[in-house]
Amino acid sequence: MELFSLKGKTALITGASRGIGEAIAHLLAQQGAFCILVSRKLDSLSVVESAIKGKGGSAVSVACNMGDIEQIKELMAHVEEKYGRLDILINNAAANPYFGEMINAEERAWDKTNEVNLKGPFFMIQYAAKLMMKSGGGSIVNVSSVNGVQPALFQGIYSITKAGLITMTRAYARELGTHNIRVNALLPGLTDTKFASAITKNEDIKNRILPEIPMGRIAQPEEMAPAVLYLVSDAASYTTGMCLTCDGGMLS
Repeated sequence: MELFSLKGKTALITGASRGIGEAIAHLLAQQGAFCILVSRKLDSLSVVESAIKGKGGSAVSVACNMGDIEQIKELMAHVEEKYGRLDILINNAAANPYFGEMINAEERAWDKTNEVNLKGPFFMIQYAAKLMMKSGGGSIVNVSSVNGVQPALFQGIYSITKAGLITMTRAYARELGTHNIRVNALLPGLTDTKFASAITKNEDIKNRILPEIPMGRIAQPEEMAPAVLYLVSDAASYTTGMCLTCDGGMLS
């Protein structure tokens, strides 16, 4: 299974304090990566960091708001100065502050969602890619959503940003391919996370969605992580610009 080994690799995961980001961090660390865990607050990362170390993995926590470009610059400068390289970037952090009809949405909801879901990943890739070039290449995975392909009810703004992230993935893949940097996207379906609790905890909405999923159930965060491992590993050495859907057949 050497194709899936990440020994000697440095990986940065945003939104790593819970849900899909936490699951990804655990699996990458299990495969030998040194994981830089990123979230807005250090307190929320401490449990994840301790759990990874408790299992023999290696991880550190760094606070950064993905909607603030100055903090992104500082984060990447810190990574370069402290660790000297970056091999893997997982853009997982996301925001969905508004759940309702777009026609009633306020400007601040639009701004917040776009800052975190599009502006953040765009500049994270920009700075990460420049660092990756110095060590010969790397791999980037953007965590988008099936909503980027099929907009969801009451999640219009979120769906728009996730569609933008898919296009961003493909555009960066074309631009960075010659630098040996691969850029792919994961498109999760409905997953049992705190982020998705507005849906998973609402029986009416959940019961409307479940019949659309051939597998008939909600995914667990741990079911998303192996797809990311594939995309960042040598097993996917000729894979870039790809959107890997893990949705229980929802889009089929």
